[in-house]
Amino acid sequence: MKALYITEPGQASIGEAPDVQAGPGEVLLKIEVMGFCGSDLSTFQGRNPLVSFPRIPGHEIGAQVKAVGVGVPESIQVGQKVTVSPYTSCGKCHACLNGRNNACEFNETMGVQRNGAFCPEVVVPWEKLILNDKLTYHELAIVEPLTVGFHAVARGKVKKEQFVVVFGIGAIGIGAICGAVQQGAKVIAVDIDDSKLALATKLGAYSTINSMRDDLAEEVKVITNGLGASVVIEAVGLPQTFTAAVDLVGFAGTVVYIGYAKSPVEYETSLFVKKEIDIRGSRNALPEDFENVINFLERGDFPISEVVNKIVSFEDSALALHEWSEAPGAITKIHATFY
Repeated sequence: MKALYITEPGQASIGEAPDVQAGPGEVLLKIEVMGFCGSDLSTFQGRNPLVSFPRIPGHEIGAQVKAVGVGVPESIQVGQKVTVSPYTSCGKCHACLNGRNNACEFNETMGVQRNGAFCPEVVVPWEKLILNDKLTYHELAIVEPLTVGFHAVARGKVKKEQFVVVFGIGAIGIGAICGAVQQGAKVIAVDIDDSKLALATKLGAYSTINSMRDDLAEEVKVITNGLGASVVIEAVGLPQTFTAAVDLVGFAGTVVYIGYAKSPVEYETSLFVKKEIDIRGSRNALPEDFENVINFLERGDFPISEVVNKIVSFEDSALALHEWSEAPGAITKIHATFY
């Protein structure tokens, strides 16, 4: 069969991959829709230290069950629609022993530390399946990136009526916005693209700020009546947004980092103590995050067509990755179809 390969930084192409079949405890999936993750873009640009080349990317999956191996529960049937939890966990490290296997020290995410599912068929352990016949394949393929934002909201312990600043309105930030709005929070969405800010408003954001044009600190001060944000979620990965999160959060507030800053960050550390802030990392997602996102999407009011603003065929996926790399700000989410 064919697969999308990132062969080296700046190079992607469709190549040959071995045919696969379901072994004991495994399920063979027919991929219908595959989403490009920001980690795939980082891999293509040579900025992902977790990746070796060549690599098949892909872990944002909308698929159907094609075959089941021996030992798979009878509840999993051929033809069922699924998405996949793309992470692994060892069960033995400190994170796993404390019930946080999303942060497993030895995690290998599909398409990052190991080959992913950007190919017509893939085999996964049955335990990684999330069955759902209500959502479309495009909705199933958006579940995983949204869970990362929902998990950050859980890490921030967001509550009703709190002011929550979300930096970045990519797919992960969109998940954080939706997750915080679900908790009844007043979301202040921050980006440099007015069209993305308009989308944030449609998703329920209380207020938006174009940080390229507006005085960010002053705007947050006014919106929060001088108190600062209760929670700031960083989903960009820039040194300036990392430090701005600490500046904007209120006293005794919480900062949650999802993004990776690509260079060292310098802080005025006195603010850590003066404000007595909680600083938390947020990585991947837990089963309850997948459940919460699926329940959210099943309501049917998520603007999938506006979030997924580029759809290509599998055959054109390498070209799409090249084009995304040339203008990353113009695209929120790319989906490739296999039908």
